[in-house]
Amino acid sequence: MRRFVKLFSSVRLAIVLIILVTLASVLGTLIPQGRSAAEYAARYGSLSGLFQALQLTRLYRSGWFLGLLLLFALNIAVCSATRLGAKWRRAFGPAEAADAQGLMASRVKARFRAAPPLATAGDRVAGLLRARRYRVTRTASAGKLELLARKRRLGWLGSDVVHLGLLVILAGGLASGLAGRRSDLALREGETAEVPRAGFSLRLDKFDTEYYPQGGVKDWKSTVTVIENGVPVLTRVVEVNHPLAHRGFLFYQSRYGRDWSAPRLELEVRKRADASFARAVTLRPGERAEVGDPDVSRVVVRAFVPDFVIGEGGRVQSRSQEPRNPAALVEAWKGEERAFSGWVFAGYPDFAQAHGGQGQSPLAFVLKRYEAGQYSVLEAAHDPGANFIWLGSALVTAGLFLAFYWPSREVRVVLEEAQGRVEVIAAGRAAKGREAFEAEFARIFDDARRLS
Repeated sequence: MRRFVKLFSSVRLAIVLIILVTLASVLGTLIPQGRSAAEYAARYGSLSGLFQALQLTRLYRSGWFLGLLLLFALNIAVCSATRLGAKWRRAFGPAEAADAQGLMASRVKARFRAAPPLATAGDRVAGLLRARRYRVTRTASAGKLELLARKRRLGWLGSDVVHLGLLVILAGGLASGLAGRRSDLALREGETAEVPRAGFSLRLDKFDTEYYPQGGVKDWKSTVTVIENGVPVLTRVVEVNHPLAHRGFLFYQSRYGRDWSAPRLELEVRKRADASFARAVTLRPGERAEVGDPDVSRVVVRAFVPDFVIGEGGRVQSRSQEPRNPAALVEAWKGEERAFSGWVFAGYPDFAQAHGGQGQSPLAFVLKRYEAGQYSVLEAAHDPGANFIWLGSALVTAGLFLAFYWPSREVRVVLEEAQGRVEVIAAGRAAKGREAFEAEFARIFDDARRLS
C-alpha cells in the first residue's frame, strides 16, 4: 500500500502524465476527428491506416487516451488525499501549544512588555488582531495566555480546490469519451432527418451563404426546426459559433456543400462553319434538349463532375465537391447519328472544340453556367461531460484565486506574567505575500507597544 501511495502521489508521475495528455491533445487538434476513411485516405494517403490503427482519428474516445485520464485522476486524488488532512488541521484545527523559545526562532516575530493585568493585555492584543480581520482563539492557563489568530484560512486549501476542479474536469472528459456522441446531418432545404438516439428530428427550412464584397464566404446560416412526434416545437437560426441547444444536444454549423447529383447546366451550341450560329440550351444530367437545327437535332448531358480528374484505370472522377474544374460529358445528335461526344470544360472551352468524340466535329460546345443547390451539414453533439467541465473550470479558477490572491496568514502570541509585568512574544507566518504580511505584522505590534 505504501508503494502504491508513494507512486501515485509522485510529482514526477504527474508531470509525465501532463506531458502525455498535452501531446495527445495536440495530435487530436491537428488530426480531424470522426471523419470517414475515404477523407483520411485522401488527406494523409498511406498514413491514414496507421492513424486509424492507433485510434488517432477518434483519439478522445480511444482506450489509451481514457487510460491516461484515469491515471492522471488517480495521481491527483492520491496526492490530494495524502496532504489534505495536515492542511485542514492547519486551517481549521485547534491550536497547538506554543512556547516562547519556538516563537522567537521564527523569521517574523516581536517581543515587548505590557502593563498588567494579563487578561487586559491579552484583550488589547486580540482587539488589534480582530481589527485586521483575524479570527482569534484564546487558551488560558496559570499565569499564561496563548492567542492563535488566523485569517484567509481557505487559502491553505487553494491547491486542493484546484485538484478537485481537475478531477471534475477529468470526470467530464471520461464521461464525454465514453458516453458522448457526434454525428453529421447533411440536409437540403425542406429535408428532415432523424437525430440519432435523440427522439426528435431536425428540418432545414432555409440555408444562406453570406459573402464578403471580395467574394469570400462570410457566414453560413441554417434556419432549422425541431420536430417532436411530428409537431414543430422550435425554430432557430444556426450559424458558426452560434449553435442550437435542445434536450442535451448542441447543433453546430459544421460546413456546407453543393448537391451535384442534379445540377442545372447551360450549354451553348456552336457551328465551326457558321460563326453566327449560337444556341443556348438548359438541362440537367440525363435530360435532353431539342435544338431543332438540321445539323444538330438534340443535345444530351450524360454526366457532370465539379472537379474533373482522371483516376486509376483511366476512370473519370471528381477530386472534390468544389467546382474547381467543372466538366460535362455532352452528346449531340443529328437525327439518329451522333455528331459529337466528349467532355466540355467550363475553364477550357477550346479543349472540347479540338477533342470531340468523333474527331474534328463540325460542332463546338461551351459550358456557360452550372448551378447546384446547396446543402447544410450540421454537427449534432451530445456531450454529457460538458457541465462537469464547466464546473471543474470554475473550481480551478476559484482554487487559483485562493492560492495566489487569498493567502492564509497566522499569528501566534504568548503572554506571560513576569516580575510585575506581562511579557508578550509573537510570531507569524504567511503562505504567500510575505512582504505585505511582515508590514501588517509590524503595524499590529507597534500599535500593541503603544497601548502597553
